Amino acid sequence: MAPSPALPRTDMVGVARPGASVTLAEPRVNGQMWRMTLADQSRFTAVLGPTNTGKTHLAIERMLGHASGMIGFPLRLLARENYDRIVAAKGRDRVALITGEERILPQRASWFVCTVESMPLDRPVAFLAIDEIQLCADPERGHIFTHRLLHARGLHETMVMGAETIRPLIRRLVPEASFVTRPRLSELRYAGAKKLTRMPARSAIVAFSAADVYQIAELIRRQRGGTAVVLGALSPRTRNAQMAMYQSGEVDYLVATDAIGMGLNMDVDHVAFARLVKFDGNRPRSLHATEIAQIAGRAGRHTHHGTFGTTDEAGPIDPEIVDRVENHNFEALRSLRWRNPALDFRTPQGLLRSLEAPPPSEDLRRTGDADDHQSLATLIRDEAIMAVAKGRAAVSLLWDVCQIPDFRKVLTDAHVRLQAQIFRQLAAPAGRLDTQWVADHVARLDRTDGDIDTLVGRIAHVRTWTYISHRADWVEDPAHWQERTRAIEDALSDALHERLTQRFVDRRTTLLRRSRDGEDAAIAVVTASDTVLIDGEPVGRIAGFRFEPIAGLAGPELKTVLGLARKALAEAGSARVQRAEAAADDAFTLEPDGTVAWEGAAIARLASGPTALRPAVRLLPSELLDRGQRDRLLVRLAAFLAAHTDRQLPALARLRDETPKGPAGGIAFRLVEALGIVPRAGVDEMVVSLSAEDRRTFTEAGVRFGRDRIYLPALLRPRPLAFRALLLAVARGAGLPAPTPPPAAVSIPLAPSSPREAYEAWGFIPAGPLAIRLDRLEALRDAVEARLRVGTLAADPTLARMVGCPLPLLPELLSALGLKPREDEEGRVTYLPDPRARRRRGRMRPAAARDPDNPFAKLAALAAARG
Repeated sequence: MAPSPALPRTDMVGVARPGASVTLAEPRVNGQMWRMTLADQSRFTAVLGPTNTGKTHLAIERMLGHASGMIGFPLRLLARENYDRIVAAKGRDRVALITGEERILPQRASWFVCTVESMPLDRPVAFLAIDEIQLCADPERGHIFTHRLLHARGLHETMVMGAETIRPLIRRLVPEASFVTRPRLSELRYAGAKKLTRMPARSAIVAFSAADVYQIAELIRRQRGGTAVVLGALSPRTRNAQMAMYQSGEVDYLVATDAIGMGLNMDVDHVAFARLVKFDGNRPRSLHATEIAQIAGRAGRHTHHGTFGTTDEAGPIDPEIVDRVENHNFEALRSLRWRNPALDFRTPQGLLRSLEAPPPSEDLRRTGDADDHQSLATLIRDEAIMAVAKGRAAVSLLWDVCQIPDFRKVLTDAHVRLQAQIFRQLAAPAGRLDTQWVADHVARLDRTDGDIDTLVGRIAHVRTWTYISHRADWVEDPAHWQERTRAIEDALSDALHERLTQRFVDRRTTLLRRSRDGEDAAIAVVTASDTVLIDGEPVGRIAGFRFEPIAGLAGPELKTVLGLARKALAEAGSARVQRAEAAADDAFTLEPDGTVAWEGAAIARLASGPTALRPAVRLLPSELLDRGQRDRLLVRLAAFLAAHTDRQLPALARLRDETPKGPAGGIAFRLVEALGIVPRAGVDEMVVSLSAEDRRTFTEAGVRFGRDRIYLPALLRPRPLAFRALLLAVARGAGLPAPTPPPAAVSIPLAPSSPREAYEAWGFIPAGPLAIRLDRLEALRDAVEARLRVGTLAADPTLARMVGCPLPLLPELLSALGLKPREDEEGRVTYLPDPRARRRRGRMRPAAARDPDNPFAKLAALAAARG
């Protein structure tokens, strides 16, 4: 392709030296009107080269050598950073700062530090410079840089700084340009892939989303003690505070987005890419070699060499790209982004059409629809907007409103609605925004609660209002609103720095790492509130007899903590054992999951012991106790558990302590060992041998002899039932907390998958579709027997209510109890004992059949007499 003709320029800044002859014309170039300077004596220099070549430093030195100057930076952060440098050299009253949200304009200002978008191009200056000029090719902002390249000039000298990739296009578009090549001051070498946990100190790890940045920063905090965090959305105040931590050595790592690639100066030895793919707004794509070079170039400052590489998850960088980065050899840019500067303000539709005009050169490519372009396209569909957007002044105002930035970049519809509200107010006769309306919007942002993302969102939102406040013709008392929004942003920035530090900086881990490496001597103490401090930094607390480290402390760091705190923990353990030995029983609790707690902290757990009534106690692992102290504590816990069991099961305690001799003693022993419920099948021979006095003793102790079981009804109440379930689960090694029936239940539905033993352990006996509490089952059988003695038995609601049985299930329940239905001639159903059930029970319990006091034997005899 043949070289494109050089474009005439609109010299909006200092069209010529004072006294020079200037003639202006407006020829057509490819159908477009271009304003052209015929006499231009300004020298144009392009200073090109890789990162760390001192290009920006050179431009600032050149600017300060002139009586006046202006320099445009791609980021507000960079503008602020270099403004502070120039103020330190020339004084605050001689330097201006102009960005979208910040304007410092001393009356005697000679040098202007700006963002590229905010450069006041109508102000004559002797020197003018644009940094990172290769951003002319950026899809979103490139047209702004291209406009400055073609049209912005200093009276005496113009300089652009950037990458070598733009050289051929500058040569064609600005033929009078002279070029200076700056070599990199230090070497940049590829170091391969490394694990995050093995990154060397003074490393910057780069990701391409806030989520990835947070995840990586969390890992580094846990492993290395902390990191600074830099995101593009941070305010200068927050970014400077984070960078100060890194530069001062408080943290040794930096985790950032590609925002660090644009000239942020810091002492980084190594840059590691956590990803080699980024989302470009439309789709994920691999990083270009030039992007890798721009970011990797942050490693090594001045003459100090740097390295770059990846994390192990990202994998290696392609060798060809490595070679290009190390040797600064990249493919030249093919075109620059451009947008028509000759806008038509006669009508909104004409303005929109002029924005979409094609570029006048093959070296230029029309930019995509930028945010202001999209806002305009949306707003002109609003009939209320169109009704007042008439004439050049109104259309120009509409375009100014469309250029209000949406720093949040997530609420496009909400931002356009805000722009519409602003335009309607400004287009009204008053011509200003309503003060109360502005106050309400700003007040909603004046709060510092919330997490990191919430604060980032508020900072972005308040930046929009800061931008608005710098339009002096839009608001009443603009100085007040500039001060108000700046104060809010500062407060939010300080809160954000605090949140970032709390989340991603662990000074304790840094301290421990340095102590472990022998850099410092550490002193450990235990406070009155049981907090463990090492050199004043909390590392955990004592709960019971255990050291509980603070969140994130594990592995080698935890081992270091325990080593440093060993003496303090031992002293605390000894004092606590003495206090536990002297404590009353109410200082201890037994939880439903089998945990024994002291003063609210878990210290032991029940385990299977010699009997269900006497489980073993196992102390939880403890960093505080020696063997002798553990033995003393176990003695105290055994005493507590024995007393606690007696308080929970007093009926068993009485039976144990007042055990008679002979057969009665055997039955009592079995009852105590089985926690209050014993099947009669194993003790019927002893029951037959009981004397009348023995029976009175059992009656006084609350023991009941049922048809199939001997039991203590008092143990079927909810509280002792739950405790019995706990002890039985511990004895059997079952899971805890042990399941129990609802407290008020007298029966529960049977679950087919649950074993019969689980119900019987509670004292609920399976019978047909239900498991019925033992005492209520005995009551039902008594009622059945009483009715059979005097007449017939029907399945009536009274029987169902006795055991909480739904009436439709009662027939099945009666059948399970050994009763057989019989229908008479009138269709009435009554129940009689089933002889087959009697024979089965007789074979199972021969001793019971001979027991004259056994109610089932009486019922069986009655059934036999009726045939």
